[in-house]
Amino acid sequence: MSQPSKSRITVDIYGVQYTIIGTESTRHIRQVASIVDEKMREINAMNPSLDTSKLAVLTAINAVNDLIKLQERVEQLEKEIKE
Repeated sequence: MSQPSKSRITVDIYGVQYTIIGTESTRHIRQVASIVDEKMREINAMNPSLDTSKLAVLTAINAVNDLIKLQERVEQLEKEIKE
């Protein structure tokens, strides 16, 4: 069984260069990086005294919170469809 081809792309997130390797398209990886960068800048604007580590953790918490809300909404919609 063949492995999916991997993309290697360098992105800038909050002023730091990261090399991301994954099976998603480069467009997708750039989009993810852009959203993370945008969210970090948004949180930093509200909390400018946060160090980068705390800012990254808050960004991750926000992202997972959004994910859970979306998963719950999908489950709700699937339930409504079945009814």
